Amino acid sequence: MKTMWAPWRMEYILGDKEEGCIFCKALSENDNLTLYKGQATLVVMNKFPYINGHLLAAPVKHISALDQLSKGEMGDLLETVEQSMGILKKVMNPDGFNVGLNLGKVAGAGVEEHLHFHIVPRWFGDTNALTVFADVRVIPEHLITTYKNLKPYFDKLDITS
Repeated sequence: MKTMWAPWRMEYILGDKEEGCIFCKALSENDNLTLYKGQATLVVMNKFPYINGHLLAAPVKHISALDQLSKGEMGDLLETVEQSMGILKKVMNPDGFNVGLNLGKVAGAGVEEHLHFHIVPRWFGDTNALTVFADVRVIPEHLITTYKNLKPYFDKLDITS
């Protein structure tokens, strides 16, 4: 069996964990990674991205399972995911996306108490041997630069059920 190392994740794993829910905090505080706050949904940038433009879309309601959403809230959440992808296409021109949610700790949920979708833009050749051989992940653009590029488009969103 081969082992692939991912040392950049240690900052997240060993770092001080924020008290409370990161999504609920994003609703109540002004931070530089929240792109959108709507009536039913929000979008934040992932502080520890797999790649540039890695976004998290969540319901405003603090819930952990899909069956806790009303049909309207579920529609708003999926519309938020769709529109986030549209913005990423316009601003970052990805070749594709990984979109999904991890439900429960065993499924990889880092924040299992608040349901959220990962929206990860992908480009041909965005992963390479550098990650495998040198234990290095290349994130070519600073988070704040990505935020500044995306924010004007998210400021125009209006998603309501």
